[in-house]
Amino acid sequence: MPQPFSLQTILEVMQNRTDEATRKLGRLIAAENSQRSRLQMLEDYRNEYAQRLRDAATQGVTPTVLLNYQDFLARIDEAIQQQRQAVINSEQSTKAGQEHWHTQNKQLKAIDTLSQRHEARERYQENKLDQKLQDEFAARKFANNDPSDDPAA
Repeated sequence: MPQPFSLQTILEVMQNRTDEATRKLGRLIAAENSQRSRLQMLEDYRNEYAQRLRDAATQGVTPTVLLNYQDFLARIDEAIQQQRQAVINSEQSTKAGQEHWHTQNKQLKAIDTLSQRHEARERYQENKLDQKLQDEFAARKFANNDPSDDPAA
């Protein structure tokens, strides 16, 4: 009878941990993409607003309107800087998540390799036992059908 894999519980725990690390990495990648999208949106908005300022300047604007445009652009620039930092933080989190996933996956593969080796040993032992039983059965059958014992011969 095959012996159960003694580290089966650990294998299952490692599978669960790897699955969770995979889900977490997916969330981190999605968050990073979201942060990048926000940054792109802010940069696009800033470029659009700067173009409005250039268009208004060619039409002639009052110093107050010009100051308002510049003030608003400064606030957008500040928001862009903050968003760039958020992207950097998100990239770092994603990298850490990738490293965590890689570590979990490596540990899972190590335990899984042991499990596969255990299964191979068990199959080998089972096949060896089956062969032994077949050899014994064939030997008995041959011994019972020995032609020298046959009175009709």
